[in-house]
Amino acid sequence: MPLILNIESSTEVCSVSIAQNGQTLFKKESLEGLNHSRVLTVFIEELFKENNIAPKMLDAVAVSKGPGSYTGLRIGVSVAKGLCYGLNIPLISVNSLEILGVYAAQNLEKYTFLNDETQILICPMIDARRMEVYTALYNSTGEEIRAVSAEIIDENFLSDLLETHKILFIGNGADKCKNLLTHKNVFFAEPRTTSAEFMQITAEEKFSKKQFEDVAYFEPFYLKNFVATVPRNKVF
Repeated sequence: MPLILNIESSTEVCSVSIAQNGQTLFKKESLEGLNHSRVLTVFIEELFKENNIAPKMLDAVAVSKGPGSYTGLRIGVSVAKGLCYGLNIPLISVNSLEILGVYAAQNLEKYTFLNDETQILICPMIDARRMEVYTALYNSTGEEIRAVSAEIIDENFLSDLLETHKILFIGNGADKCKNLLTHKNVFFAEPRTTSAEFMQITAEEKFSKKQFEDVAYFEPFYLKNFVATVPRNKVF
């Protein structure tokens, strides 16, 4: 089975792992905020050195493609492309929301409070500032049933589905929705953060199907255009 380096940088978490056979062998993470430019390459070098892994042993690099933090995605994708180009190995991309949705679907037995697993939907959310989130919807097998979108959350969000399904809300965008989503079929749970550790199964599936990206032309999936803001108080 392939030896894959996974890079997840779509949120405030900077996470890297090396996986094989659907299992994480080694992992390093920082939860200290958007310091990806400082720690990402250091983490990768440390993983190689501490575990006697030569970069040439890798079969592919997988990276979270977005949506998420513009800066985090840009840094993660740049590092992944550089490694793939230098090592002449494939680049795999994984949707950031799929990383969370598939992980939850594969671990539904952990959510014992849900009881009946057949009518469960999974709604990962990534914070997009204010009351907006990046979100999608997955069924209990990890299949996407509602495409990725940017949504402003109010008390009616997914109200039609909540009448017939229990919906599990996960990710760092879910916390800010707790006061709005109060239906009896709403459940908030872990994971709150993304992680490279959640990527391995999807990455290996894409490797086996040769679903690779063009290293030269691949760009992150930002979903929304980046808008630079101007400070209100200028200092002369």
